Amino acid sequence: MTPGTTEITRLKNLFSRLSGSLLGAMPARLRTGSARPRLPLLRLIARNERLGAATETHPRRVTGTALSQPDSIDDALRRSQAWLLSRQDPREGFWVAELEADATLISEYVMLRRFLRLSDPERERKVVSYLKHTQLADGGWAIYYGGPAEISASVKAYFALKLAGVSASEPFMLKARERILAMGGVVSANVFTKITLALFGQYDWRGVPSMPPEIMLLPKDFYFSIYAISYWSRAVLIPLLIVFAHRPLCRIPKEQGIDELYVTPKDQLDFSQFPPFKKDARWFTWRNVFITLDGLLKWYDGRPVESVRRYGLERAAKWMLERLNGTGGLGAIYPAMANSIFALRCLGYDAHHPLVVKALKEIEELEVHGTAFDQGQPVDTLHLQPCFSPIWDTSLLMNALVEAGLAPDHPAMVKAANWLLAKQTRTVGDWQVSAPHAKPGGWYFQFENEHYPDVDDSAVVLMALAKAKGANEEVKRAAIERGFRWVMAMQGSDGGWGAYDKDNNRMVFNYIPFADHRALLDPSTADLTGRCLEMLGALGYDQSHPAVAPALRFLKREQEPDGSWYGRWGVNYIYGTWSVLAGLKAIGEDLSLPYVRRAVAWLETHQNPDGGWGESCLSYADGAHHGRGDSTPSQTAWALLALLCAGEAESFSVVRGINYLVRHQSKDGSWEEVRHTGTGFPRVFYLRYHWYCQYFPFWALAMYRNIKARGCARADELQQAARTSGEYRV
Repeated sequence: MTPGTTEITRLKNLFSRLSGSLLGAMPARLRTGSARPRLPLLRLIARNERLGAATETHPRRVTGTALSQPDSIDDALRRSQAWLLSRQDPREGFWVAELEADATLISEYVMLRRFLRLSDPERERKVVSYLKHTQLADGGWAIYYGGPAEISASVKAYFALKLAGVSASEPFMLKARERILAMGGVVSANVFTKITLALFGQYDWRGVPSMPPEIMLLPKDFYFSIYAISYWSRAVLIPLLIVFAHRPLCRIPKEQGIDELYVTPKDQLDFSQFPPFKKDARWFTWRNVFITLDGLLKWYDGRPVESVRRYGLERAAKWMLERLNGTGGLGAIYPAMANSIFALRCLGYDAHHPLVVKALKEIEELEVHGTAFDQGQPVDTLHLQPCFSPIWDTSLLMNALVEAGLAPDHPAMVKAANWLLAKQTRTVGDWQVSAPHAKPGGWYFQFENEHYPDVDDSAVVLMALAKAKGANEEVKRAAIERGFRWVMAMQGSDGGWGAYDKDNNRMVFNYIPFADHRALLDPSTADLTGRCLEMLGALGYDQSHPAVAPALRFLKREQEPDGSWYGRWGVNYIYGTWSVLAGLKAIGEDLSLPYVRRAVAWLETHQNPDGGWGESCLSYADGAHHGRGDSTPSQTAWALLALLCAGEAESFSVVRGINYLVRHQSKDGSWEEVRHTGTGFPRVFYLRYHWYCQYFPFWALAMYRNIKARGCARADELQQAARTSGEYRV
C-alpha cells in the first residue's frame, strides 16, 4: 500500500467513524426534508381492485425532534413495514402495485377498440385527458419520465387523439404535429407503429417487413426457427403472422387520418430510403443481407403456394389458440394480447365471440383510472399497464420483510408463501425447446402465465420460500426442489442465465428489419446470473456447486471496463452491479478481489452530492449517462444493497445513502418516485414499478441496521443455517 493510499484510507476511516452520529446531529428540518416543489403525478388509482391501495398524493414529511441514527432507522423501518403490510391482499396474500409504462399502450388501446367498432366515448374522454397531461412542452410524448420526445410514441398518441375526435387544429395538436415532423414524420417511427397504422390505411404494407406464416413450418431446432427468438417476440409475432397474411383494413373518416404527419407525401415515398429498409453504406452487412431477403419474401408473398400458406396459418392459429386457454391473455402481456384479438378477427371470429370477448376483458383489467389536473381542475384519466407483477412484487417484498425482522412464520409470510406455492408452473412451456431435459417448476411474473415462467422470478421466489416458515414444509421443500432443478436446467452454455429460454443468443437476428427495436432475443445477462448465484447461496450452496465456476467466468467477461455490470431488467448499471455483488457475496466469493473492488469504486464515485444514486434511461444509449441521473429511492437502495454486500457498511458513502433514504421518507412510511427505473426493452420500452421505491429502500435500511447491530445481515444467518443443515440442497 502506497503512502498516498494509506492517507486516503485513514481519511475514509475517519469519515466513517464520524458518520455514525451524523443523522442524529442533523437538525430536524434538514433530516426530514425541506419543502420543495412537487411534480404532477398521474397516480390516483380509482378502479382496479388488483392494484395496491392508492396513497396520499402529497404525504407530509416526518417532523419532530432529532433522533439518534439507530432510532431514526428503526422508526423508518417500523413505518415502512406497517405501510407495506397494510397493502397485502387480505384474502389471497399477494402484493401487487401498478406497473406503469408510457403513452404508447393507451394509444394502441384506442386503436384496438376502434378496430373492433367498440369505441367508448367515456373511455376516450379519459384517454384524451391523459394524453394531454403527458404531452411534453415541445409537443411530443416521451417513453420515460424526464425523457425527450420519441417519434413512435408521439405518432401513436397523435393518431389516438384524432380517432377520439380531437381536431388537428387544436393548439396542442398543432404543436404535436410540428414536433413529429421535426423528428422525421411517420416514416421515422418503428416497425410496430407502422404495422398498427397499416391496419387503418395510414401506412403502406410495402413499407412493413414481410413475415410470412410459413415460418411456422420450420423445424424447432432450425437456425431460423420461431423458437430461436425470445418469448415476448414469439407471443407478439405469431398473431401478426396471421395479420400479415390477411392484411385487414379498418376504414376511418379521412379527417381522422394522419396524412399531415408525412414530410414526403405517402404516394411519393421510396421505402428503400427509410427505416427499416434503408441499407448500410457498406456493401456487405447483415442488415443489408436481411433487407435483400425481405425483398425476396415480398416477391413470394405476392404468389404464395396456397397449400403451404394455409398449413402455415393453421399452425400459427393452433399455437395461439392453445395459449389463450389461461386467464391472463396471450403471453399475459400487452401488446401480444391485442395482437391476438387482431388475429382472431382475421380468422373469422366476430367481436362478440366468447374468445374475443375474453381477450378484450383481460386487457380491460389492465386499465388504470386516475386523476390529473388541468389548469388547476381535476380531470379523469385512463392509461394502461402492460401486465401485472404480483409474483415479482410478492417475492421481493417477502425477502425484504424477513431482512427487516418479520418472523418467518408471521401470518403475512405464511399467506404469501402459500399463494406462491399455488402459482408454481406444472405445464411444459416453450422453454423445453432449448432445455429438453428440464421439467416444469418455475414461476411466472403475472397472476397467470403458465406457459412462460422466467428465471428471475423463479430465483427470487425460491429465496423467499427458503426464508419463510409455517407453510406445509413438505410441500414447500418439494416445490423448492422442482423450482431449483428448473432454474439450473436453464443455465446457458456461456455460464449465464437468460430470462425465459436457454441460449437464446443468435444476435444476428437483431438485424432483421422487423427487429428495429433490437430486443428480439433473450441472451444471458449479468443481472440474472447474479440473481441465480444469490439463489444458490440462499439454498445453502457455495462455490463447490458445478454451476458456479462457469457463472463466475461469465460475470468476469461481462464486467464493464469501469467495474460495473449492465442491467438488462432494471435501469441500469446500478441495478446490474447490485445483482452481481449480491450473488458474489451469497456464493462466498472473495470480496477483496480486484474485480469486486472495481465495482465498489464505481458505485462510490457515482454517488450524487445529495447522498443518493440515480441513473437515467439514457444510459442504455449514451455512455455519458452510465450511473448518472437524479437520485431516486429505488436506485439509491440498489447501490446501498450492493455496497453492503461488498462489506462496505462502515463507508461514508453508505452512511450518506442511508441518510438520503431516511431524509426522503414520508410520514406514512412510504417514498415517492416518479421516474422509470425498470426496463422492458432497452432504448424502447421502460417501466415504472410503483413499489420499487417502497420495498427496496425498506430492504436496504433493514440490511444496514442488521449489519451494524449484529455484524451480518439476516439473510447471511439464514443462508448459513441452510448451508449447515443442507435442508434445501438437492
